[in-house]
Amino acid sequence: MTAERATPLAAVILAAGQGTRMKSALIKVLHPLAGRQMIRHVLLAVQGVGADRIVCVVGYQREQVQDALDVIPGIEFAVQEDQLGTGHALLCASGSLEGFEGDVLVCYGDTPLLTRHTLHEVVRVHRAHDAPATLLVARLDDPTGYGRVVLDDGGGVLRIVEQKDADEPTRAIRLINTGVYCFSWKTVGPLLDRLSTDNAQGEWYLTDVMQMLAEAGTPARSVLLEDPQELMGINDRAQLAEAEAVLRDRIRRRLMREGVTFMSPESTLVDADVQIGSDTVIYPGVVIEGVSSVGRESVIGPFTRIADSHVGRGVELKGWNLIANTTVPNGSIVQPYVRQGAD
Repeated sequence: MTAERATPLAAVILAAGQGTRMKSALIKVLHPLAGRQMIRHVLLAVQGVGADRIVCVVGYQREQVQDALDVIPGIEFAVQEDQLGTGHALLCASGSLEGFEGDVLVCYGDTPLLTRHTLHEVVRVHRAHDAPATLLVARLDDPTGYGRVVLDDGGGVLRIVEQKDADEPTRAIRLINTGVYCFSWKTVGPLLDRLSTDNAQGEWYLTDVMQMLAEAGTPARSVLLEDPQELMGINDRAQLAEAEAVLRDRIRRRLMREGVTFMSPESTLVDADVQIGSDTVIYPGVVIEGVSSVGRESVIGPFTRIADSHVGRGVELKGWNLIANTTVPNGSIVQPYVRQGAD
């Protein structure tokens, strides 16, 4: 534990791409999921690991992304004018990390299901083995589309081969690259200038760093992702809906473990920033959104919507209520169909 505290940790979040398959005027990473912009889920996971500095690589709609994230203390921005690959994106961030001698955690801004637990495990293994780099990998039944990870006999990473560059034996490998790395920056930072575009896509692959390290006799380590669902990246509206369902299920399960009763969990929507006290009962069809809270021992009747409001302790909302931008005092009883605080 002492070593972890002594070594600085920075994080780089890659968020420069447009996300054209979303068919939206809004950049992909700013689409909301469970009441939070997609990239904020990633930021909170990274902050939960203890990153001292966070560099967000922006490009498309960079002003909008910066405006959305500027309120977060300690965040820095690096600009990738042209999207020339993941290696180029990290190279764009390297100016912000000049002189940094700690570890750098790298992940994507469109992977909102990644958890703090998983990222912590990547950092822990990286430091436990004093590795030059550590890669989060997953084993998939269908690895189509992902870069394949080739390991040596000792479990070190020999190379990562993108699907377009892979031959048939390599495509048969089921171990894939998730795009999450932890780097010893003093080792990996200088390697970025050696990347080339000699590949099928003509891009600077960050994955080529793995082969450079293996050829130098210091191969990267790998960490196997326990739940491949965390790997889900968001490319279109269908995947956005799938990720939304996963996040909302996580929220409900966490609240139930904390003592909240949901009469029909699958029909209840609760945003990520909502707080609910124990021994509160939530009836079917309830929506609680924004920065809202519900006190202990309350009853929220069916088909009620609570938005950016504080509902006190021991409150009973009879049902079909709209509570918006207001406070409901402790012990209140609100009859059906009553609107409070809504225009």
